[in-house]
Parts: sequence; C-alpha cells; structure tokens
Amino acid sequence: MARAARLERLDAHRVELETTYRTTLIAALRTTAAGRFGLFDHHQDKDTRKRAAAVVDPIITLGEEIDEMRSQLGIEPFALHQEFLASRGRPKSPQAVGEAKQAQQWLSRLETDNSEERDS
Repeated sequence: MARAARLERLDAHRVELETTYRTTLIAALRTTAAGRFGLFDHHQDKDTRKRAAAVVDPIITLGEEIDEMRSQLGIEPFALHQEFLASRGRPKSPQAVGEAKQAQQWLSRLETDNSEERDS
C-alpha cells in the first residue's frame, strides 16, 4: 500500500512538472519567435549557445527529470521533450525555416494541442 501511495505521489508530481515544462517551453518559443535565437541551436556557435543556455539548460534538465520519473513509473519517455531534443542542433539546409519561424510553428501546434485537450 505504501508503494502504491508513493507511486501515486510521484505520478502527480510528474504531471505538475510536465505542465511546468510545457509552460517554460512555450515562453522560450515565444522569445525565439520574436527574434532571439539559440533555442534550436541552428547556428551552433559558442556565443549563441552561451546566451541560450540560460533558457535551454533548465528545459533540458526538467525534461530529464520527467523522463526519470516516467521510467520509475514504467511509462514511455516524455514525447514533447524527446521531440524538442530531436529538433535541436541539426545543421539546417539553406532552404530550411529559421529559428523564429520554427518556433512559431511549434507555438501554433502546441496551442492547437492545448485547445483540443480543453475541448475533450
């Protein structure tokens, strides 16, 4: 019984952290959409990475913490975090969208997902 209660508390905390993650990521996406680059690490230069670290590092740390909780609970990794990690650091072709447009696309999708969750 104590184990079940502990897992229930862990799961409730995981849900809270996932909400915090989403809120933090949306704030970072809005900043990027407004023209402050580094979130997606397209340029891969030291100065941009250093400036972006104050925003990126807490998001990554929080995502890792959530994934650890999910592992303890026996559920799949946090899809939003995995998608964010996959979208970072890949060299972009000259025809690819820039960080601001990529951030706007993410925002549009997350806002659509959020409204669908509220409707159900």
